[in-house]
Amino acid sequence: MRKILVTGADGQLGRAIKRCFSEKYSLLLCDLPELDITSITACRDAVREFQPDIVINAAAYTNVERAEDEPDTAFAVNAVGAHNLALACRESDAKLIHISTDYVFDGSRGTPYGEYDTPNPLSVYGKSKLWGENLIRDAGDRFFIVRTSWLYGDGHNFVRTMLRLAEQRSEVAVVADQHGTPTYAGDLAALLEQLMHTEYYGIYHATNAGSCTWYDFACQIFACTGRTTGVRPIKSEEYPVKARRPLYSVLDNKMLRLRGFTPMRPWEEALAEYIKNDLI
Repeated sequence: MRKILVTGADGQLGRAIKRCFSEKYSLLLCDLPELDITSITACRDAVREFQPDIVINAAAYTNVERAEDEPDTAFAVNAVGAHNLALACRESDAKLIHISTDYVFDGSRGTPYGEYDTPNPLSVYGKSKLWGENLIRDAGDRFFIVRTSWLYGDGHNFVRTMLRLAEQRSEVAVVADQHGTPTYAGDLAALLEQLMHTEYYGIYHATNAGSCTWYDFACQIFACTGRTTGVRPIKSEEYPVKARRPLYSVLDNKMLRLRGFTPMRPWEEALAEYIKNDLI
């Protein structure tokens, strides 16, 4: 039975991996305080002791706003932590799957981004994730860097936030000029399982099919749950934040397509299943 070490196991993707993998693989599920990936010693000890065939790094500093005030902390987790795991995997000849983000792009082009389009992150969070990618590429050998976007699953996410607001308000205001792809953590976990059995190392984009705005996403959430809550579209500048977001961060899953993987289903189908099975 293959052995898989999962960091960030208490996050949305980590929980989806546990659900998808638990009966088929020997799992070591790690999160704080069990494993602090900012410590090279802790990473090496965990990998040497467990001797995994594969390490999936789902740990990340994901608070985009707070990262603007805590850049060193964001870089410690998203860059140095990724580097530590890459070094530990190289020393133990384990595969590394590292989860990255659409926020490595600036969103200025208005068409979907391929894996080897030039990144230009706008926020501290995006910059720290790009540093992590580059450090893995410099230090790693057998690695997959998987960029995804607008992830939701078992945990705090946009879907749950909208439904909570719908209980409190008759109308919600939602940004309508940022485009991306909502991605269900369960579908991403299933894709990672396919990818990890290959030797096709490199960078991949992995999202559900299609794209929308946050406004469209909110409307679909209410439609799927039968809510009559009104949704008012607003521009990004009407919702003041510290961190700049890309206006168009749709990812083209080109490498998965070229390698013959089955495309992930449309985001609307994935959302409907998530709401039916996980929320209702």
